[in-house]
Amino acid sequence: VEFLYCDLASMKSIRQFVQRFRAKNCPLHVLVNNAGVMLVPERKTEDGFEEHFGLNYLGHFLLTNLLLDTLKQSGTHSHNARIITVSSATHYVGKLHLNDLQSRCSYSPHGAYAQSKLALVLFTYRLQHLLTANGSHVTANIVDPGVVNTELYRHVFWVVKVAKWMTAWLFFKTPEEGASTSIYAAVSPEMEGAGACYLYNEERTKSADVAYDEELQRRLWTESCKMVGISDESSR
Repeated sequence: VEFLYCDLASMKSIRQFVQRFRAKNCPLHVLVNNAGVMLVPERKTEDGFEEHFGLNYLGHFLLTNLLLDTLKQSGTHSHNARIITVSSATHYVGKLHLNDLQSRCSYSPHGAYAQSKLALVLFTYRLQHLLTANGSHVTANIVDPGVVNTELYRHVFWVVKVAKWMTAWLFFKTPEEGASTSIYAAVSPEMEGAGACYLYNEERTKSADVAYDEELQRRLWTESCKMVGISDESSR
């Protein structure tokens, strides 16, 4: 195991990380997009993005796109490279505000978090469409880890924290249990060649209806490219 520093809330840090990784000339067979914040007070990343959208979504969007060439070179017909992105059941209640992705008009921690998780699902489906169109040996899938007992809940109200402390042993998954579906997506032979799947408890299930809107997927992708400063190859 080797550690390389990468701050998903910083576009500069992501680009520096990719440069350091590429310099190692290593193949890349699995990329798990797992970083995230939840219900943080209204604040911005160093690039001026609303933190949920900037870290949870745009950071992973940029990282994945900058590593795509390496993933494509690493995948083969019999062993595809795999991209696993961790979303949440909150995406089911999320709404994508294309005219206000930064939640400037009316900030809600719950709304901003849900929007970022919906954006990850839309992104994954669009990414798989583009990978398939290019004949790439790379698959992209989305994982819902369930309710997991981690520090992700540090910003919830104190009443919720107390309730969590009292009931976590009964209702929450352990971090190991929460990671199981991501691991399944990353290494299971059953997932070889399968893309655009929404996985929960190691089973394929249906995501929110709006996530299958191909026009919304395309528009979000185009806007995301502009926001992180990369070319939109899909428009060519």
